[in-house]
Amino acid sequence: MIENDDAPSLVQYVEVGGAWIAFSEHRPSSDPAETPLVLLHGGSLDHRMWHRQLQAFGSRRLIALDARGHGWTTAPDPAAFRHCDDVIAALDALGIESAVLAGVSMGASTAVDAALEHPGRMAGVIACGAGTSQSEFRDPWVLGILAEWQRAAEAHDPEAWIAAALKFVAGPHRELEDLEDAILQEVDIMIRHTLFTHIVGPSGPVMPRPPTPVTRISQRLPGLDVPVLGIVGEQDAEDHLRMVRELVSAVPAGQLRVIPNTAHYPNLERPEEFNQVLGEFLVAVEDT
Repeated sequence: MIENDDAPSLVQYVEVGGAWIAFSEHRPSSDPAETPLVLLHGGSLDHRMWHRQLQAFGSRRLIALDARGHGWTTAPDPAAFRHCDDVIAALDALGIESAVLAGVSMGASTAVDAALEHPGRMAGVIACGAGTSQSEFRDPWVLGILAEWQRAAEAHDPEAWIAAALKFVAGPHRELEDLEDAILQEVDIMIRHTLFTHIVGPSGPVMPRPPTPVTRISQRLPGLDVPVLGIVGEQDAEDHLRMVRELVSAVPAGQLRVIPNTAHYPNLERPEEFNQVLGEFLVAVEDT
């Protein structure tokens, strides 16, 4: 269970271009032979969404990063940046030459961007609940939530913004009452921390600088030469299901896995199934 005051001793930092990137790590006492796994969280969340994964892969080194504008990462606002470049710079600082990147939602798109922009640094990519960073939303249910976010932002109403965000946990086919309270509380805590640390200031909203977009993604996907695993929750929104399917269809070595009875965050709702799927992919990557 995630606590409101995350233990500072569990958070470490690396300096990346004027930013202090926060991360949590599982590092075995002996040097592992396996390729490290780097975990990238979803939008508005932070590294704590991976606490069910950090200890689940034995002797493999795992690092869960906080993106700029999220969690405990601090950065100068005026500086131009790309999330994928921050990931690679963090790997450099941590002495990691090659890694498997696993991301959920925003983190999935960052993982794909990193593989495209920094070829040779990825051994594999795991994209859950999203495809590329060139997202296209068509689903009326998703568009409705985006409209709720816009209204909440214009009204300076963080509670309404959080309430809308929590709907993604259930997805369009379930109600929040169908979920475990602990899951909703964990997501709520992470969103609140990011929102009130990075966006809602004492004198009103602070609009963070958006990342510089990665370009020509769709044209370059057929040349992505690493294995790509797409994961979707069976109960997720049609947009998210579609974008993951499109990703794995566009790359040379893509595969899709569906985790039942979960929506946008299968690593939180169904950690055993999610970890098994990740473990099978990691073994396959090591064997190639």
